[in-house]
Amino acid sequence: MYSFKNDYSEGAHPRILNALIASNNEQVDGYGEDIFTQRAVKLLKQKIGGNIEIYLLAGGTQTNLTAISAFLRPYEAAIAVTSGHIVTHETGAIEATGHKIITIEGVDGKLTPDLIQPVLETHQDEHMVKPKLVYISNSTEVGSIYNKGEIEQLSRFCKENNLFLFMDGARLGSALCSAENDLIFSDLRTLVDAFYIGGTKNGALIGEALVICHDSLKEDFRYHMKQKGALLAKGRLLGIQFLELFRDNLYFELAKHANQMAGLLRGEISKAGLEFLTHSPTNQLFPILPNRVVNELQQNYAFYIWEKVDNDNSAIRIVTSWATKEEAVLAFIKDMIKALDKCK
Repeated sequence: MYSFKNDYSEGAHPRILNALIASNNEQVDGYGEDIFTQRAVKLLKQKIGGNIEIYLLAGGTQTNLTAISAFLRPYEAAIAVTSGHIVTHETGAIEATGHKIITIEGVDGKLTPDLIQPVLETHQDEHMVKPKLVYISNSTEVGSIYNKGEIEQLSRFCKENNLFLFMDGARLGSALCSAENDLIFSDLRTLVDAFYIGGTKNGALIGEALVICHDSLKEDFRYHMKQKGALLAKGRLLGIQFLELFRDNLYFELAKHANQMAGLLRGEISKAGLEFLTHSPTNQLFPILPNRVVNELQQNYAFYIWEKVDNDNSAIRIVTSWATKEEAVLAFIKDMIKALDKCK
């Protein structure tokens, strides 16, 4: 059984494991004050540029709830697309911190100023929560990406309306390495108020690097981390991993591999005459297959059935990772074509 369920089924890239082993007996300070974390933060600041602060946290949900609860006052709310991770897959973590999420039906998993404007017009006084933060993911939960023009429009809109723009970057590596992408790190520091660089889904054991760009959001952030259980005593574990991922191009090489494996699948699925539920130029694919084909493929491959399209067809989610084997992709394609032939 080969898994295409997610991009964190494997452990970590061997270089990261070797770096953890090599430094294992070194005694360093805790809670992110160690030399490895300091070097990683310095390195990331050099690559991103600008007046930013960077904090390393263990996972995406923890990063989202710690950041959003820190950025908002008690009566303020976040705006997110209905398919957003904070809406669908975080067990009410944001609401548990006391903040409402106002949901919007997006377009291809994305938000636009025109979609957000009605929310601002509806929430006009103190009898309702105050919209304050716009949450987006890049890549999105359905594999789409924001191009530079779309982010620029959102950025201008948020500045004009005194809103924070926060980008979930759990799969930022895949987004930035997409053939359709025109964004770079240095763009993000000026276009969004905060974002994070996902390590968990791109070769690390655990870890996300939160980048805070807006000055008003930086104060006392370590207090918020400690209160939310996000300040690891052995913070070195995060620092060592991000130092290894970014001391050269490893982070992007791993993301490119995941995208390339998805591209191979995408091309062959298209050649077979199948359609996709969404347009995804990243490492998540949502092909629509006959249910009989889905059932047959499930004998040898693990994946999620994402959505029932009609009585005879379903959209599945296939996710490739930094470690996905090309032979597994080719085997899946072969078995898919064989199952399709049986349905004819």
